Amino acid sequence: MSLLLDLITQYGVLFVFGCVLVEQAGVPVPAYPVFLVAGAAAARGEQSIVALVATAVLACLIADGLWYAAGKRFGTQVLRGLCKLSLSQDGCVRQTESIFARFGAPSLVVAKFVPGFASVATAMAGSTGVRRVPFILFDGIGAALWAGVGLALGWLFASAIEDVMTVLSEMGRWGLLLLAVFLAAFIASKAWRRHQFHAQLRMDRISVETLSEMLAKGETPLVVDVRSAITRNDGRIPGAIVFNHDAWPENLRAPADDSMVIVYCACPNEASAALVARKLMERGFKRVRPLQGGIDAWRAAGLAIEAEATR
Repeated sequence: MSLLLDLITQYGVLFVFGCVLVEQAGVPVPAYPVFLVAGAAAARGEQSIVALVATAVLACLIADGLWYAAGKRFGTQVLRGLCKLSLSQDGCVRQTESIFARFGAPSLVVAKFVPGFASVATAMAGSTGVRRVPFILFDGIGAALWAGVGLALGWLFASAIEDVMTVLSEMGRWGLLLLAVFLAAFIASKAWRRHQFHAQLRMDRISVETLSEMLAKGETPLVVDVRSAITRNDGRIPGAIVFNHDAWPENLRAPADDSMVIVYCACPNEASAALVARKLMERGFKRVRPLQGGIDAWRAAGLAIEAEATR
């Protein structure tokens, strides 16, 4: 902690700029401890609070602008890549799509306060066609609030932060070890949650080739699209019905026979599809399978896509 204070004291806004830029680029290096220490330094008159906020906002706009451009250029591929790297894959895509579908670009104002949302939301803004000016406006407001809150907390609790830094400095290597233990425990808890989540996803999948053959033979499996509204505008598998997590459609009932139900999404490891498949089995469906690779595998195989879903 004393090293952190020395770096902020010596390099000031440049150090804050670098930390924020790296974190917003996706590297799991938290910037808020830097904000707290920088805010405490500003309370002692060693740094300018205005310059610190402006620097943090600039770093956010640069990093977020790159994610926005990537989303605009590569679409959902960027979102899936981000969520594969996330320690919270289970909520990454679905949570972001849900919030963004409801609030749109204004959700960027609070994006940085929601774990796992910021980078995905900025990429989603590009992939969903949000115009550049509203993106910069809302993202800039969100960055200012995010940085401002962290710096303000550092300012308000400057004396307590200094006491903590003093104690950790006096502990020397033991202080660093304590911080390392807390960080390791945090990562381990996330990794265990991810392991448990993947255990829930373990079930047989059905390939796009098998589904295509079933449809070609005149078989009528119940095909369920569990993607969010903002990711369904690029077409659906013919005959698919839309599943809303908040309301079960009337035609989504367990059949009397062993009819096949195939669930698909557009997310890493078919996560959303597998979770919905589990829920359907709990409600009486016997033969439920997630579609391996989801809509992207279907499209990559050159199979038919329809513009409107069957309701």
